[in-house]
Amino acid sequence: MPSEDAASSSLEELGLTEYESKCFVALTRISQGTAKEISRISDIPRSRVYDTVDRLHRQGLVDIQQSDPRVYRAVSKDEAFAKLLQDYNAAIEAADTALDQIEPAETQEDKGVWAIANADHVSDRVETLLDDAEDRIHFVIADETTLKRPCLDRLAAASDRGVQVIVEVPSESVQDRVHRAVPDARVKVVTELQDAEKVVQKWPGQLILVDQQAVLASGVEDSELPDVEEETAMWSHGRDHGFAAWMPELLEDRIAGEPSD
Repeated sequence: MPSEDAASSSLEELGLTEYESKCFVALTRISQGTAKEISRISDIPRSRVYDTVDRLHRQGLVDIQQSDPRVYRAVSKDEAFAKLLQDYNAAIEAADTALDQIEPAETQEDKGVWAIANADHVSDRVETLLDDAEDRIHFVIADETTLKRPCLDRLAAASDRGVQVIVEVPSESVQDRVHRAVPDARVKVVTELQDAEKVVQKWPGQLILVDQQAVLASGVEDSELPDVEEETAMWSHGRDHGFAAWMPELLEDRIAGEPSD
């Protein structure tokens, strides 16, 4: 792609229209020009050049010399980018304010089971669930690669605010990791977690129950990249269906009565 086409496409991504970006790029190639010259360089009909450069002028990106014929000049690149950034930030602030003023509608998010097909999104959901915990977290780790530092930080923060943290881990090394990060957590080594078998090329990753309501269960599989694993998950909030209703019952007594490690 010619450099001017790449520049025009990049400006479009910053919010300019196709004609606006092409006119601006054309004016950066010459010190100044008339509508006829801009049309020739940019391949935009001359009849469209006039209203296009007028819009660019109102945006502070083009100066106009009131001569006959009119002569146009693009502002410097640094000045243009500063103006586009200012407009972009203003648009974000306006959108943020407008969204804050919208009355929340009734949502169905708390009902049903939701699928997550991306490892980063799984981590985001886990961190959100842990951040929202108010009473108790029961965390089962079958694959230690799923236990990331941000997750440990969230567990520590939950423990600091009085949330009971119970963690089942597959080995003593993982137990040490959790204990160092969350000293008050109740951590139990369950060696059977190391022997979890694959189901359709996936094996258990992590299982989380928060406040007897929110549940997330993940599976891990090998990716096409060497030494890289991919994680997907199902999660739910509430007890309006079997997945959420059964999980607390299955986890409730797993380490009841066991001494803390």
